[in-house]
Amino acid sequence: MKKTDVVIIGASASGLMCAIEAASRGREVTVLDHANKAGKKILMSGGGRCNFTNYNVGSENYISHNTHFVKSAIKRFNQWDFIAMVEEAGIPYHEREHGQLFCNNSAKDILNLLLDKCKALPVSIKLKTDILAIEKQAHHFMVNTSAGSWASESLVIATGGLSIPKMGATPLGYKIAEQFGIHVWPTRAGLVPFTLHKADREKLGDLSGIAIEVEVRCKRQSFRENMLFTHRGLSGPAMLQISSYWEPGDSLHINLLPDTDLQQHINRARQQHKKSKLKNLLYPLLPKRVINTFIATELLDRPLQEISQKQQQVVIETLQYWQIKPNGTEGYRTAEVTLGGVDCDAISSKTFESKDVAGLYFIGEVLDISGWLGGYNFQWAWSSGWCAGQYA
Repeated sequence: MKKTDVVIIGASASGLMCAIEAASRGREVTVLDHANKAGKKILMSGGGRCNFTNYNVGSENYISHNTHFVKSAIKRFNQWDFIAMVEEAGIPYHEREHGQLFCNNSAKDILNLLLDKCKALPVSIKLKTDILAIEKQAHHFMVNTSAGSWASESLVIATGGLSIPKMGATPLGYKIAEQFGIHVWPTRAGLVPFTLHKADREKLGDLSGIAIEVEVRCKRQSFRENMLFTHRGLSGPAMLQISSYWEPGDSLHINLLPDTDLQQHINRARQQHKKSKLKNLLYPLLPKRVINTFIATELLDRPLQEISQKQQQVVIETLQYWQIKPNGTEGYRTAEVTLGGVDCDAISSKTFESKDVAGLYFIGEVLDISGWLGGYNFQWAWSSGWCAGQYA
């Protein structure tokens, strides 16, 4: 049996940040992970460039049953704090749309930043190590693994969610919470592409590969970003964002022309070019294949002066008030986050320690906190890991 002050399960973004902060307080830290590499999700994120945070971070960018829980952490260690770490390490980065920040070179820069800090501190990272059992004893936790046993005063769960199982995602963190009587909200895939029913899939099949900017609404939430038609359904940032709010049975309301007052556009054209065909008006607004798929050929070939008010309204509703009910989503296989998780009401928003089990901490995605697309989930990892590291 080995003794250490802190055991962190999960060499994740939040786990490594927590290790750095705890060790900076003089704590001896051991990080355990079943993977063969630390920070695998960091390396594959952002197309290999790691969207490590966002210039604009607020509680409204997160989904949880406890919407106030994130406020303390993202205030105490915010995006500017992590940006300062990145700049201090000399990592070049750039801004993309919506305030998203990416590495210029590689996601390896962010992972190396964390690992280099760990190397300079009393942090030991043990990979290829499976957790077999956890036991709470009088003044410590006993963590039994495939590589031996560790006794620690503090135990931090940074195991992430169920997204992208090929990267090693498991329900371990949820099982540990349940072992200690902590409620876990049901989980489902978030930031994930939609699949469509057969009829819709066949109708839209020829549009695979086309991306257009749309405004999509579901319930009371809306996003305006690109939508991508795929051979299985709908993807792209707009669809990924709204997927976290969608539930089975919900319809999506999509405006394919968010910048256009189509009714005014058609009325003006009818006055100025009444002999022109409808297709000559619509083709410049959207890819030709999209128009041909959504609007009947007979109507497209008709001169504007011959189109009735009822037919005009059909065109407007089809392109600007399109409703579609997805069949489902691609699931955890391609999801970027997991919705649901360890109930935040059972965790201190200041220390991230369980309110009922002294010394047990939960951080990162294993909690019932899911961020929007755009660097928000990494910022949650940095913020929650930093906060827990001040106390673990």
